[in-house]
Amino acid sequence: MFDWFNSEEKEFVDVGILDNFYQTSSFYPMPVVLCTTVSENGLTNIGSYSLCFPFGISKDHYMMLISRSSSNTARNIKARKTIALNFIPYDKEYLKNAVELGYPGETTEEKLAESIFTLVPSEREEEGKKDGLVYPEVIKESVQVFECTVDESDVFHYDGPKIEAHFLLKIDKIIMQKRYAEYLKEGEGFPTLPVDFGYRDSKQFWFSKHSHPYAEPIPKSKGVSTDAVRYQVERMEGAIKWHPDSYKKMVKVPRIFLKMVIGKINEATASESIDLVTPEFLDKVNAKR
Repeated sequence: MFDWFNSEEKEFVDVGILDNFYQTSSFYPMPVVLCTTVSENGLTNIGSYSLCFPFGISKDHYMMLISRSSSNTARNIKARKTIALNFIPYDKEYLKNAVELGYPGETTEEKLAESIFTLVPSEREEEGKKDGLVYPEVIKESVQVFECTVDESDVFHYDGPKIEAHFLLKIDKIIMQKRYAEYLKEGEGFPTLPVDFGYRDSKQFWFSKHSHPYAEPIPKSKGVSTDAVRYQVERMEGAIKWHPDSYKKMVKVPRIFLKMVIGKINEATASESIDLVTPEFLDKVNAKR
């Protein structure tokens, strides 16, 4: 009988760290993102990217985009300060076109001529008139879109090779197809998003269709942490804010009732005309209960 666990195939070997290590030296799953930006002539440029990742996830919400500094996308971001990150669903025709749109050296007009995607106006046009920015169109076929502006503060600074451009993008707005927004709200259901493994063999890009996610319950013995409370609070609808110390007051609430209890507390703020849930307010609500 073949002993897989003790076979030579299971031994680790050094593969070396080469340039573009995420695709030359590893199997690294990445998103497929079509970046729309505004060109000098006012047209919306479409560029395909995978080096696009969450950077700031709590108080300030950022994405990091890595691009060739000479690309249309990089030049447009530097000049207009705006970008939309369009996440398309898994569809082989979409992915074929995404590879075509990612080919360097083409003009915006050439890209638009070969694009099969539908561009629709950003919902932020009125905002742009106020702040002097021009927002790119977004791709109608997208599952979700992150509308961003570039952050040029000292939050992030990179002194790497000049051929690379690293953009810290502040997420100003997330829009999503209605059915997927319902999935998100209910905590069940997922869109089928493609996984990109990069340009691996000098001939082609490699993509994968992710399998259907499954849910693994958090062990009851772990209880409810303050992070779990904050996570649920941030998923609730409305503009009610919670003081960080308030999360500690909720850790004894059984997980199965957590969403319902938070909803009731948020409703109670309306009758009290407050917009911040403090520990004192929770004590007051609990006393009434």
